[in-house]
Amino acid sequence: MTHTFPVHVYYEDTDLAGIVYYANYLKFIERARTEWIRGIGVDQTRVKEEQGIVFAVRRVEADYHKPAKFDDDLTVETSVEAMTGVRIVLKQDIKRDGELLFSSTVTIVALTETGAPARLPANIRQNLH
Repeated sequence: MTHTFPVHVYYEDTDLAGIVYYANYLKFIERARTEWIRGIGVDQTRVKEEQGIVFAVRRVEADYHKPAKFDDDLTVETSVEAMTGVRIVLKQDIKRDGELLFSSTVTIVALTETGAPARLPANIRQNLH
């Protein structure tokens, strides 16, 4: 299942040429992941408080295909590529009117609050299948 998240490009997202600054794509996909995880019924604050588990980005592979520009309406598409007991690999693409501008593979890991690896809670694994 693919989750979609709309993003509008504001002036603050761009450089002097009106092109989205490269690091802002990472912000866009972060926002989309937050809404995706909320959309599958996971309250990250509650998981941290009740189970002592937090989520962290371990790896990002990113390709910039075409520039997004000031005032563009974009869509971030997020889908699960793979999952193990402690990690989730996501595919996240940013598109404008269906045209691929940015593609990424993001590895998320579960950690204890001290930074040690942790198993993904069963309810989260179940919600992802």
